[in-house]
Amino acid sequence: MPTAKAPYPNEQPAAQATWQRQLVPGITVIVLVVILRLLGILQAVEWEALDSFLRWRPAEPTDKRLLIVGINESDIQQVGTYPIPDATLAALITQLQMSEPRAIGLDVYRDFPVEPGHTDLVEVLTQSPQVFGIDKITQEPVAPPPALPPDQVGFNDFPLDRDGFARRAFLGAVPAAPHPDAERFRIAFPLLLAEAYLAEDDLFLSNGRRNPENMRFGDTELIRFGANTGGYVRADATGVQMLINVRSGALPFEVVSMTEVLTGQVDESLIRDRVVLIGITTPSIKDQFNTAATNAPTHPLVYGVEMHAHVTSQILSAVFDGRQLITTWPDGWEYLWIVLWGGVGMGLVRLIARPAWYVLAVGLLGLGLGGLSLTLLWWVGWWLPVIPALVAFTFNGLILPGFYFYDQTLRSRIAERQRVIEETYDAIHNGPLQTLALLRRQQDTLSAKANEQLGNLNQELRTVYHRLQQESLATTAQLQLGNQQMVDLRNALHEVLYEVYNETLQRDFPGFDTLKFKVVKFEPLQESWLTAADRRSLCRLFEEMLCNVGKHAVGAKRLTVDCRTTDTENLIRVADNGKGNSTPSASAPPSPFVASPGGRGTQQAQALAARLQGEFQRTFQKTGTICEIRWPLKRPRPWWQTYPWRPNP
Repeated sequence: MPTAKAPYPNEQPAAQATWQRQLVPGITVIVLVVILRLLGILQAVEWEALDSFLRWRPAEPTDKRLLIVGINESDIQQVGTYPIPDATLAALITQLQMSEPRAIGLDVYRDFPVEPGHTDLVEVLTQSPQVFGIDKITQEPVAPPPALPPDQVGFNDFPLDRDGFARRAFLGAVPAAPHPDAERFRIAFPLLLAEAYLAEDDLFLSNGRRNPENMRFGDTELIRFGANTGGYVRADATGVQMLINVRSGALPFEVVSMTEVLTGQVDESLIRDRVVLIGITTPSIKDQFNTAATNAPTHPLVYGVEMHAHVTSQILSAVFDGRQLITTWPDGWEYLWIVLWGGVGMGLVRLIARPAWYVLAVGLLGLGLGGLSLTLLWWVGWWLPVIPALVAFTFNGLILPGFYFYDQTLRSRIAERQRVIEETYDAIHNGPLQTLALLRRQQDTLSAKANEQLGNLNQELRTVYHRLQQESLATTAQLQLGNQQMVDLRNALHEVLYEVYNETLQRDFPGFDTLKFKVVKFEPLQESWLTAADRRSLCRLFEEMLCNVGKHAVGAKRLTVDCRTTDTENLIRVADNGKGNSTPSASAPPSPFVASPGGRGTQQAQALAARLQGEFQRTFQKTGTICEIRWPLKRPRPWWQTYPWRPNP
C-alpha cells in the first residue's frame, strides 16, 4: 500500500492551516467582544474610560459667564439655622440684583415658608423675572416656590447611571403622575438658565435642523442622548437628555460665599451680565453627586449647584465658543471600528515575524488606539468604543499570537530534529551500512550465522531511522501498535488501516499461524468529518479485531477483512472461520476494545459507534466470528437534535 503522507481530513495545507489558526480564533474573539458589548457587560468599563478621558484633559479657562454663590458651613453657622431663612435669601437675591446679572438660579428648595422673612421673599420673587427656582419631578417630588410662575421653575433632577454616577443631564421631561404637572413638558433648571442668558443675544430655544428631536440655539444643536448611545446599552433615555461634558480644570467657575455677597465683598464685575447660581456648598447638607469626570478637589463628589453650573456652561460654551459636545457614532460604525481593530490584531502577526518587534508594535498600536480615542474626544467630541476595540485588538494581537508563536516554535524544532535525523541517517547509510554491504557480499568467508547477524544488524540500523522519524511526529499524528511500531495517522484512513493490518498480522499469535487464505479489501472511506480522535479510535478498534482473531480464533483457516464505503455508510469488518470463544482465554491479556459481550471493551466499542452515530456488532457463529463497525457517510446531527422530543428532519 502507498505510504505517502497527507494531512488529516479537515486539515488544510500548511499555509491554509496557519490562516485558519489565526482567522477562526480571531473572528471568535471579535464576535465575543461584540456580544459582550451588546449584552452590556462592557458598559461599566466604557463609562470609566469616558470619565478618565474627560479627567485627563488639559485645564480649561474659568468660565466667566457663570458665578456660584455657595452657602457653605461658615454661612450656616453665621445665620445660626438651617434651612436658610427666607429673609436671608431675599436679602441675598436683592444684593445680587443690584449688580444686574442676566439670570439668578436659586438651587434651594423653597416649597414651604421658612420664617422669618417669608413675605419679603415672596415679594422679591414675584418682582424678579430673571430669578429662577427649582422643583423635583422624579422619585420623591418636591414642589416649586409658590411665588414663582411656572415658566421660572426648572426641575433639578439628574438621571443616574447604574453605578450611581452622573454622566447625563436632563434638558426636559414630562413628569409622571401623580405629579401636579403630569403630561406637561418641563424644562430642566440648567437649560432654563442658559435659555434666559441666550435670550439677551436673541438666541431662542427651537427644534434641531439635522435632527428634529434635538434642541437648538441658533446653529448649535444639543445632541439628544439615546438608549444605546456610545457605551450605553438599553439605558433609560426618558425625556430629553444629553451627555455631560464637564469643564476641566481645578477652577471651572468662580465661587463666592453667601456672606461675602451680603457684606458687599464681591466685586460687581463678577456678577454683572452673568448667570449666578445659588446653592449649597457644604458636605453637611447632602446635596452632592458622584462624578469621576472632574479633577476638582472634591472628586468624585460634586455639589449639586456645581453640576448645574457644568451643564449650563456646556450649553453656553457650545453656542458662543464652539466647544465640543460629546457625540457618538451610529451603532454600525462603532461595531465596524471594533471589528477593524480586531482585524488589525489578527493581521499584524503576518507582517512582523520577530517576536520582540512584534510585541513592540502591538504595544505602540495599543497606545495609539488609546491616544487616538483620547484626542478625538478632546478636540472633536467623539466618544469612541475604545475599550471593546482595545480588548479585541489585545486578544488578537497578543494572546492568540502567543499560542501561534508557540506552535511555530514547536514545528520549527520538529523540523530541525527531522533534519538532524536525515543527516544522521545519511552518515550511517554512506558509512556503516556500506561497510556491512561489502561484508555481506563476502559470503564465502563468512559463516551462515555471521551472515545472518550482519543482515539483522543492517535491518536494525535501518529501523532506527524509521523509528526516529515516527517519534518526531506530534502525539496526535501517531499511533503505537502492540509491537511498538508507529503508524502515521496523517495518511488516508484506508491506508492507515492497511498498515495496522500488515503490522498486526506479523505479531506472534497462534491464530495467525493457522491462516491459509486471506480475503483483504481496503477501499477509500468517507472520512471528511472524522476528527483525529475518531481516526485513532477506529484504528485501535481495528487492531483489536485482528488481535482477537490471533488470540481466540481456534483453528482458523480463512481471514476476511473488508474496509469500504457503501452508498449509505462506511464499513470495517473482520471475519474468521475459527471455532472461536465468546470469552478470551485466561492467559490472554485483556483487550481495551473487544472483550466479552457486555464487558468494558465492548462498551468502549459501542461508545465509539454511538459517537459516530453508527453501529458496532460482534457475532459468534458456528462457522466463525464476525466483528464489524458501521457509521454514516454524513456528519452526525448535533446531540441536541437527537433527543426524543425533537422530530426527525
